[in-house]
Amino acid sequence: MADFSVENIVWTQVLKEAFGESIELEDEKGQVEVYDIAAEFEVDGQGYAILVQPDRMDEEYEVLRIVTDADGSLQLATIDDDEEWENVSELYDELTFPEEDED
Repeated sequence: MADFSVENIVWTQVLKEAFGESIELEDEKGQVEVYDIAAEFEVDGQGYAILVQPDRMDEEYEVLRIVTDADGSLQLATIDDDEEWENVSELYDELTFPEEDED
């Protein structure tokens, strides 16, 4: 199992290099939504993307797994494992809103 700690993060930019600052995703109803790529990182070799809708910056973000297909193309996949999703989400929160020392 991956060690989801700040020390194990490797920042990446594979999505931004491939698609730019924003990406379009189609939901299960066929609706296309635009998301900004807020962050990309790897933990133990598995890539993750944090996406936010430009008009909803203060709301929840999407946490997706970055997957490379056999042909080398990049795909985003839903994280079905609740524990993995929670670990990635908490890690991103820790990186975004670090706790201040109480000294």
